[in-house]
Amino acid sequence: MKEKINILVAEDDADINNLLYKILSKNGYNVRCAYSGSEAKMCFEQYEFQLVLLDLMLPGVTGEELITHIRKINTVPIIVISAKPGQDIKIDVLKLGADDFVPKPFDAYEVLARVEAQLRRYIVFSNNNEKANVLKHKNLTLNSETLMVEAKGQAISLTAREFSILQILMSYPNKVFTKANLFEHAWNAEFLGDDNTVNVHVSNLRSKIAKADPDEEYIHTVWGIGFKMSEK
Repeated sequence: MKEKINILVAEDDADINNLLYKILSKNGYNVRCAYSGSEAKMCFEQYEFQLVLLDLMLPGVTGEELITHIRKINTVPIIVISAKPGQDIKIDVLKLGADDFVPKPFDAYEVLARVEAQLRRYIVFSNNNEKANVLKHKNLTLNSETLMVEAKGQAISLTAREFSILQILMSYPNKVFTKANLFEHAWNAEFLGDDNTVNVHVSNLRSKIAKADPDEEYIHTVWGIGFKMSEK
């Protein structure tokens, strides 16, 4: 079983739904079937999916309405499978936010290949996005999405200014930041030469990190210039 690869199949034709369920399950995916737009919407709100296979002509909530709803909250790939005729339909759903369009009747193995292609792109994007959100330096971890900072697995409570200072230092660990750089980033204001404001916040930041990990230096003072992440 492919861990955490959950696919929602929204198709009111029971035979087609069953065919898609069988081929996807046979290839190791976790599949949840919905037979109306309303059921599909409820499933999407209750469970986490990595891909949606979507018919357009669904009872209750239409496929087009579902695409709009999903795109407001998620970037999960959506593959439309539809018998609606015309190039305009394909263009319209792609503009709404669908990632691919497969006309009916379809070849089941072509659908499988399209599913795998969309998942490859989505998983790479998700991994890159997750890495971008999480910064690490020695035993220190900063998550810019959850606003959590941990040292040796211990959560550290920071003020918004302290978090902002640490975030820019960890984003460019080899770069030396002047006090003016740090002030303008953390306060979003012009630096007027008040060294003490930055010094106090950096000092507090060091103290909080040291309580969780006293054996490591994290923020190094470069005398006469500013601060950077410590390499030692």
